[in-house]
Amino acid sequence: MNAATILIAGLAELAPSYDVVFCDVWGVVHNGRRHFAESCAALARFREGGGKVVLVTNAPRPNPPVREQLDRLGVPRSAFDEIVTSGDVTLALIAAHKGAPLHHIGPERDNALFSILTKLTGLDPPRVALKDASYVVCTGLFDDQTEKPDDYDASLALMRARGLEFISANPDFVVHVADKLLYCSGAIADRYEKIGGKVIQAGKPFAPIYERAMEMARALRGAPVDKSRVLAVGDGMRTDIKGACDFGVDALFVAGGIHQRDVQMAGGFDARMLEQFLNNAESRPKAAIDMLKW
Repeated sequence: MNAATILIAGLAELAPSYDVVFCDVWGVVHNGRRHFAESCAALARFREGGGKVVLVTNAPRPNPPVREQLDRLGVPRSAFDEIVTSGDVTLALIAAHKGAPLHHIGPERDNALFSILTKLTGLDPPRVALKDASYVVCTGLFDDQTEKPDDYDASLALMRARGLEFISANPDFVVHVADKLLYCSGAIADRYEKIGGKVIQAGKPFAPIYERAMEMARALRGAPVDKSRVLAVGDGMRTDIKGACDFGVDALFVAGGIHQRDVQMAGGFDARMLEQFLNNAESRPKAAIDMLKW
């Protein structure tokens, strides 16, 4: 293993060096169908030792429905103190547009974003056809079971011609649901950027979601938080690891998540494949682990 990244067996090896953990959710705490008991237990052990855990997720929905999802998947409340979602950040971005009409790209289940916006701010911007919109909010594909990002190219061309701003509520390109990969709004945002469209990203790897997480950590501890005492845990190199490094906190890479095919052979976790993968990565984590455990 490259000396710049240590391979650890469990979070216990790093825990004494940190007061706060920013932990990714999908791929680390659950896979969309079930929670990972060992991961949840590791976070609970960290909290038992006096640490604080803020779940930081690119879920395009605001905090309340994400908490409900975690409950349904059996994630124990003992595993975390607080949650910040890219949906929370998206609310602020929509609020900044006041009552301007928007076009929403995303599944019906994400409509909670707008009802919560109204509840919190009193704003209820009209959701209209693309031709009538002042800007676009994308929380995902309309049907991520059957559609692909290139299905949206005609809409993106129209948006570019009109110069519409595109708010991406989830910068992830893909997510694992059990053993299946589904596309997220980040994949559409990437195509829009490539044709010259203006994109604003609400979640990781961009700073606003980390700044919000730091505010939560300070409130939880009742004291300032030194970035050197924060560890970000995640399985996405482009989002979790790059975001942590750009924000100036250490990162623990969970290799058995979204990049498992890059670092695993038929027999399981392979340290040599992981080393090669990290050597080719844009950002370098402080440590790596196969799956989060104590």
